[in-house]
Amino acid sequence: MGNASDMEAPGEWLNYHHVMRFRVIARLGGVTRAAKALNVSASTLSEQVRELELWLGTPLFERGGRSMVLTDAGRAALDHAEAIHQSGAELLDVFRRPGASRRRVLRIGAVGSLSKNLQYDFIEPLLSRPNTVASVSAGALDDLVARLRAHELDVVLSHAPVPQGGAPEVFNHLLGEVDAYLVGRLRRMDTLQGFPHFLADIPLFLPTRQIQLREEFDLLLGEAGVSADVRAEVDDMALLRLLALSGKGLALVSAIVVERDLKASGLRQVLPVRGLSIRFYAVTVRRRLADAWLEDVVSGFRERLRRFNKELEKDAS
Repeated sequence: MGNASDMEAPGEWLNYHHVMRFRVIARLGGVTRAAKALNVSASTLSEQVRELELWLGTPLFERGGRSMVLTDAGRAALDHAEAIHQSGAELLDVFRRPGASRRRVLRIGAVGSLSKNLQYDFIEPLLSRPNTVASVSAGALDDLVARLRAHELDVVLSHAPVPQGGAPEVFNHLLGEVDAYLVGRLRRMDTLQGFPHFLADIPLFLPTRQIQLREEFDLLLGEAGVSADVRAEVDDMALLRLLALSGKGLALVSAIVVERDLKASGLRQVLPVRGLSIRFYAVTVRRRLADAWLEDVVSGFRERLRRFNKELEKDAS
């Protein structure tokens, strides 16, 4: 049995009760609402928040009138409070329901225009794990990040990083990048003029201008003095794939969007666009992927992208 010198000084212990009540106040946006939800007095909650702030040595809220806005330290504290809440719930689950099977849910947000192939590859390892559920929500990046900051999602998959100025507590974890290709099933294609000049006579299906790949492609054509014959602009990679297979033009996509078509030889034209690629990100509210379970999924997906790029290089050689 260890003696007192082997243990942390009692003064370094956190009051779990105070941390959990701070979490409720932060999530509900004020002491009054939290007091009603917890069925305690507002004065008691206010005192507990002040005690927690003294304990941590920093204000957690900016107080102005009736509003309570989290400080930078408060947002960091809420991140930890959410992790403590989850760990506490799991601890209770283990001891209150011994032997019971527990399901764990990974709440994933995916930008709506993101390749469905890529989304599948991210969640596929989870499908064989017992008692594991992948919950996937599609939407606009701003909306998903708002849900991430509210701790309604664990991770957001995106082909664009979140600007740091707008959400300083949100972090972009690079998963990898995949080369861009022009692909299609045209019966004829005259490439004698050389790339990219021969594209002036070919119908093109391109991502919308909100996607960085489109901006880079437009710049490439502009520098070459080529005026593109754009027939469709879409932000859905699945639709771009179908347009590529239509035989009516070339689509600009990440190679992973048409991976299965490449393997099945479903495309006649497969033209790598040198220097252009799409990067993929896992966005979280943690600088580090502190959850070992999520880190395992992300590491596996990074390896998946590395293998895919090696296969592309092998096929091209």
